[in-house]
Amino acid sequence: MSVVAGVDSSTQSCTVTLHDTVTGDLLGQGRARHPGTTPPRSEQHPEDWWTAFATAFRDACEDAGRKAVEVDALSFAAQYHGLVVLDAEGRVLRAAKLWNDTTSHAQAERLVRELGPQAWAERVGSVPTAAFTITKLAWLRDHEPDVYRRVASVMVPHDWLGAQLTGEHVTDRVDASGTGYFDAVANRWRPDVLQWVDQRDDWEDLLPRVAGPSEPAGLAVTARAQELGLRRDAVVACGTGDQAAAALALGVQDGDVVISLGTSGTVYGSSTAPVRDVRGLVNVTANARGGFQPIAVLLNAAKVTDTFCRLLGVGHDEMATLALAADPAERNRPVLVAYLDGERSPNRPRARGMLAGLSSGTSREGLALSVFEGVALGLLAGHQGLVDIGTATGGRLLLAGGASRSPAYRTVVARVFGKDVQAPAGDGSLDVARGAAVQASTVAQGRVIDDVVADWRLPARTVATADPALTERAHELRALHARAAQITALDGAWDDEPVVPAP
Repeated sequence: MSVVAGVDSSTQSCTVTLHDTVTGDLLGQGRARHPGTTPPRSEQHPEDWWTAFATAFRDACEDAGRKAVEVDALSFAAQYHGLVVLDAEGRVLRAAKLWNDTTSHAQAERLVRELGPQAWAERVGSVPTAAFTITKLAWLRDHEPDVYRRVASVMVPHDWLGAQLTGEHVTDRVDASGTGYFDAVANRWRPDVLQWVDQRDDWEDLLPRVAGPSEPAGLAVTARAQELGLRRDAVVACGTGDQAAAALALGVQDGDVVISLGTSGTVYGSSTAPVRDVRGLVNVTANARGGFQPIAVLLNAAKVTDTFCRLLGVGHDEMATLALAADPAERNRPVLVAYLDGERSPNRPRARGMLAGLSSGTSREGLALSVFEGVALGLLAGHQGLVDIGTATGGRLLLAGGASRSPAYRTVVARVFGKDVQAPAGDGSLDVARGAAVQASTVAQGRVIDDVVADWRLPARTVATADPALTERAHELRALHARAAQITALDGAWDDEPVVPAP
């Protein structure tokens, strides 16, 4: 039996799954943690990703009863946007700034102001926020000029991990379009955009080759690959971003909408034709099949329930039980704007969360429900952004990610969106790794990725149904949430150097 491996290198951990190359059957899995981060400054050293991957890969092989030498191909899917900078000898110069590091918000504001949101959307498909790699490059130039001057290569997380096996500098359309300096329509880098970071003429020399969806990045020929026990002819696929990999596993088609609940929350669709959002609420990146993936990304999702579990002194199961015990039609309940660590969609990097509508009659059950509703309402605002730019949304509403198994999230999303929710059978936390394995299977067999997606597509079933009796209440909640989210007086008040209004 031929075996392939898929890797999910997320913010919190690395997960590796082994699969039958042809059928996609799961053979084994392994997982290892990454160092924790706390935005607004959120950094991890790439070597920690490698250590976690090596541990998870060995554990997956042991779980499957397989040896590394039996793996024919593998692929990395990783967190988007993170900035990895190398010197001329290929050494990492500093810890990577992650997608949820918002310290470059001033650089993002400057770049958008100087070029203009319309021009950004036309050139690279999105209006950059502090999440985008280009803003982190600008931050590095402004804050660490000595490090910046030594930069000879610029990567994002999945590029760097793949290079540890192949020695090649390769990315894919998805992660390239998440940098803020790649045009996914023309499939080319935009060094003219990078001129707004620094006026230099060698930008393209610093950037990776962009591989196509069914194209390999190289072979596992490095010393590190051999230390893992891989064969030198094992193929490494082009890799991609984590959300795009999950879409491969789910077999997302135009019209489908996916809500992914992990550290961050995302709501995304699929589009054969490019779309644009000059407001910047929706980022239009490439997808891993040659099309486009309009996506709204929230910094705050499952970690919101983590936080309130800690504050209420309960576990996740009890938190869900409390929320589902509350009366969903009750009007005397608080509304949560869940911008706990700032927010990306909308672009509010200095914001904090707000719990509005507390009263002496607020119950633990009502408070717990407001937490799940706060996350769902933020995702609904992102969904509206997809609709506003013309993304087809009439297909399935799919729930994915590690928190997708929560009965409270399933029920609340169905209520708030007013639509039945589907989810694939099994453990949603493995979807990203499975999507990466789809890429690995594609290059192992020399096939076209669309054909492998069709073969591997996870079946989905309805896990929560909409309640028409709560439609009016859902509209009320949406209006209350929108009004609370517009309050900006305290935006940035908890910064180290708060902005004090003039008298």
